[in-house]
Amino acid sequence: MMKKIKYCKKNFKNGSKSLYKAMKEQYPDIKRKKSDCLGNCRTCRHECFVVVKSKCISAPSSDLLYKQLKKMIG
Repeated sequence: MMKKIKYCKKNFKNGSKSLYKAMKEQYPDIKRKKSDCLGNCRTCRHECFVVVKSKCISAPSSDLLYKQLKKMIG
């Protein structure tokens, strides 16, 4: 079970802000951390991404990333 998802504030412009809000609403028990920069700039430029257990999870859109995270949560 994932306990915390890290979000990059710079990636919010790529659509991860809507993902952040959706995850907060759907899974209030999972902790969220917003950082100014997570250092995944190459991924950040092209896709939505989050970091779970120090692993970068990315997808071309926030909807696809949301589906990936839902699958991981179970």
